[in-house]
Parts: sequence; structure tokens; C-alpha cells
Amino acid sequence: MSTCTVNVASQDYADFIYRHSSASLEELTSLLGTDCVSYVNESYAVYYVPLNEALPLSIPNHSYESIPTLFGLMDTTSMEASGILSTFRQPALGSQGKGVLMGLIDTGIDYQNPLFRNSDGSTRILGLWDQTADNGGFRLVGNRLFSFPFFYGKEYTEEDLNNALALEDPLTLVPSTDTNGHGTFLAGIAAGASSSSLDFTGAAPQCSLGVVKLKPAKQYLRDYYTIPEEAEAYQSNDIMLAITYLTLLARRHRMPLVICLGLGTNQGGHNGASPVSEVLNGLRSYLGVTAVCPAGNEAGLRHHYRGQISGPIGGASDYDEVELRVADEEKGFVIELWANTPEIYTIGFVSPTGEAIQRIPLTLNNENTVRFSLEPTVIIVSYATALGSQSSYLAFIRFVNPIPGIWKIRVYPTITFSGTYHMWLPIDGFVSPDTYFLQSDPYTTIVAPGNTDYPITVSTYNHFDGSLFIHSSRGYTRDGRVKPDLAAPGVDVYGPGISSIPGEYPMVRMTGSSVAAAHVAGAVANIYSRQYPAESYPVMGGDLVKATLTRGAKRNPNYTYPNEEWGYGTLDLYHSFLSLRE
Repeated sequence: MSTCTVNVASQDYADFIYRHSSASLEELTSLLGTDCVSYVNESYAVYYVPLNEALPLSIPNHSYESIPTLFGLMDTTSMEASGILSTFRQPALGSQGKGVLMGLIDTGIDYQNPLFRNSDGSTRILGLWDQTADNGGFRLVGNRLFSFPFFYGKEYTEEDLNNALALEDPLTLVPSTDTNGHGTFLAGIAAGASSSSLDFTGAAPQCSLGVVKLKPAKQYLRDYYTIPEEAEAYQSNDIMLAITYLTLLARRHRMPLVICLGLGTNQGGHNGASPVSEVLNGLRSYLGVTAVCPAGNEAGLRHHYRGQISGPIGGASDYDEVELRVADEEKGFVIELWANTPEIYTIGFVSPTGEAIQRIPLTLNNENTVRFSLEPTVIIVSYATALGSQSSYLAFIRFVNPIPGIWKIRVYPTITFSGTYHMWLPIDGFVSPDTYFLQSDPYTTIVAPGNTDYPITVSTYNHFDGSLFIHSSRGYTRDGRVKPDLAAPGVDVYGPGISSIPGEYPMVRMTGSSVAAAHVAGAVANIYSRQYPAESYPVMGGDLVKATLTRGAKRNPNYTYPNEEWGYGTLDLYHSFLSLRE
């Protein structure tokens, strides 16, 4: 067992993702030269080094995939529309998630809320890993199978939570809270108990819960990606380990598992090949495990540009000019250009004042730093021609202190076949709303990990009038796979909020694709609950669950399915159950 003795969650340590080939934990600690290694699965591990040894961060020095990407929260009467209440009314179908573990990876949970407790007042939460808790020794109960070290945060067991709930002030024993409210709201939609007094029910009100409260992204990564101070941001490596924790928790209790992940990012090639995506795809090998992800809220924000260069190419004058509006007081942002290998594109710039930077040549294993004569702007460009699991070409562009106005990014074709490339700005909240592409494309805007093959990816519609949410991200993926899979309610949805007053549990409304994903997560829990009554071990895989939901989805006869906005239709759990008879 590893003997890491430092606080890897501190700002003094850098986190890196390492891809390996089924190495053991002991082999990894020897190979990486540190005891501070957390095993994610048979393909990935996370290791930690002193920050002063890791800086400055750069793709040539560390590789794109080893530097954690940053994820944000996907949010800015629904149960009836989803066919969930119709299912509850049928005695043969209304198992309501009993015997299933709902795994939530988010901002935490208000564990004192009665919606997450049984009728006798005991908790429905079987395990809560608070990554932000002081490192008191991470505790995983069980044999060696469940003892991979995570080194930071603290796990609170069902017993811990019940002991806390028996006290006048539960926080004195289990001081874990949700100060944002996003995690509590999603937990309520997916798994909140039925309450006649509140006129509310979650989609799977009798399931058990496993919760991971993510720790905020470290400052050195926020600086590297120039994330605004007020933005909520979370690291991909913490999400990867959260997935591992929930799978171990489900195996410990021998329960089917539904993972509800309410986060997303525009980083990566939008082809489902990032480290987080591969960890989620790896769940396909486990029966009774399904992940549900939001499609995102990016369609109307003008963060995507699709380029098409056609015809013969030759001299330096052949380029595609991409116009980008940069907002006042924008401190910086990242743009990623992706194309299929073996295509190669290089970059030049024209600033709002007219200063031109000629084509930056392709130089591997080097960063290219561009400075302007009369402006404070600095642009750092890195090229990667064969990017590991992504199998793609990347031009990684960092703007630091850009002056406002219309920038022109000149994209030069070096080697082309299809002539198609894509560029993405960061997600909403990571960049100013007034920074956008002038000629944007609302399609191919499914955020990671929603663009991953195995999870069920959910777009957002307004169940009050049946319209698609204006910002609901649209497919397909960059490599042409059908995403989203289906749509669910996510506009002005009613659910539990948080309060600073003890004993007060307000109800609020929220909009966004993570809300839609929570509906589908609860529907999946109901399917597992119906298929696997107590003491029955799962034999149904996640692909069959996805097929069941897409077959039973409602479809508008005026549309062709699947399509880029609605996938295979809107969630209808009752008709999905009926489809099982076919």
C-alpha cells in the first residue's frame, strides 16, 4: 500500500493524469518516483508532485492529456411530463428506485434535508466522500478490493451520518455542507423522497445515495486556463477518482449504480476521447452500472466555430479567417482547434489595432509565445500532431490580457483532406458572455463528457410548452456519433434549495441541462429497481438501459429521428417500460 504522507489537496502540489497499461499500484509508484499515486482504473492513475517542480505548465513539457481539464456546472410538474408519475401509479412498475445506488458527483448535498432521509429519520446516503474536508485519513471500509488510496478529503459512512443526525447539531460530527446548492438540487430531482406537503417527488424516491463533493480547482490550473475568480471550476482528475469511489461503493453494497454527473467542459476534441470520457466508457464492462451526463447549455452562446477549407492550397495567402469578438476587461481564455489526423493547420493573428502576426510554423515540443508591439496581449500557441487517445490534431491557443475588439485568427492549411476543423471557446462562466465567434455554429456543442459513447447524454426542453431550451447543446459529436441520446425537462424545474438557517429547507427553481440529466438518472434507477429486486445481482448492462429509454421516448411526427437537438426523443419512462414487452 502507498505511504503518501503529504497533503496532496493543498495548493503546493500539482496534479497530473497518467495513462498506463494495467500496471499495479506498486509498479506505478516505482515508475513515477512518488508514493503519492491514486489508482483510477486499469488505464489511468493520478499522481502528485510539488508545484515548484511542475511549473511552468506547458503542453510540450507535460502533454495535453496529463494536465487536468476544468469542468463547470451545467446550469444557468416535470415528473409527469417524463412519464415517471405514470410509472409510479402502476403497482407492477412503481419500485421507485429501491435497491439502487444513485451516485452524484457535484457540489455536495444537504444531508439533513428530509428529502434524503427515510421515514424513520435515518439517512439514505450510504457514503459521502467530501473532497474538501481536512485530510483526516481517507477511510474506505472493506477488504483490499476497496482500499485504493485517494489521499485527500474524508469519507463519511451511513453510520457516521446517522450518528450525526441523532445530534442537536449534526454538523459538529459531519461538517459537510453544500454551499452552492447545485448538488442538493440535482440529488432532489434524481432521488428526493416523495413529499405531499411540498407537492414534490424525486424521480427515484426510494433509492440509496452515494455522494461525492468535489473540491474546487487549484489556483495554478485556474491561472493556466485563465478562469475568472467567480467561476465554479472542478478538476478532471477529481472527477475520475469520484467515479472510481462510487463504483467501489456500489460493489461494496452489491447494488446497481447510476452515476449522475452534472458538469461539463468544452475542452477536448468533442469526440469522447478524453481521460474522463475513457473512464466512463470503461464502465461498460460492469453490469448494472450506467452514467448519465448533460449535453450542455452551449448552443446559443457562440462558442463554437466550424471551419471548412476547400479547393487547392499553396502559398502563404491561403487561409481561413476566423473573427472573434473579445469583451472589454477580458483577462484571458483558451481556444482549442481540433481536426482529424493526419490533417495539420497552423495559426496567425491580426489584432483589433491591425497588427499582424504571420503564420506560426509547426514546431513540436515547443511553445510559441507571441507578443505585440503596442499592446499588452500575449498569445501562447502549442501544436500537437498525434494526441494520444484523442487520435486528433490540436492547436492549443492561450490569450493572456487580450485587448477588446475584433480579433482575426488566420487558420492556414498545411496538410488537409476533408478540410474541416473546429474551434471551441470555454464554456459559459469560464469566459465573458461578450467574447464569442462572429460566425459561430450552434451544432457540435455537446460538452465533455456528454460526447462520450457509453453514458446517456441528455438535452434540455421546456416541459411547459414542449419547446427545446434555447441554449441546449446540439450534436452530433465531431466524429459523427449520435448525441444527445434523448431530451428531458430542464427549464424552471422545482426542487430543493439550501439555506443558512438550520432546519430550513426551501424549494427553488433551476434551469439547465444537468437538471434534465437528473431526471434521466432517476428513470434509469427505476429501470434497475424493477429489473433487480432486493438481493438480486445485476445482469442488465448500461447499453440495454439506454436502448430501453430511447425506444420508449416520445417522438414528434414532424421531426426525423435521431436528430442533433432531441436525439431519439423526449424521456417517457412509462412507455419505456412498455417497450420491454416487445
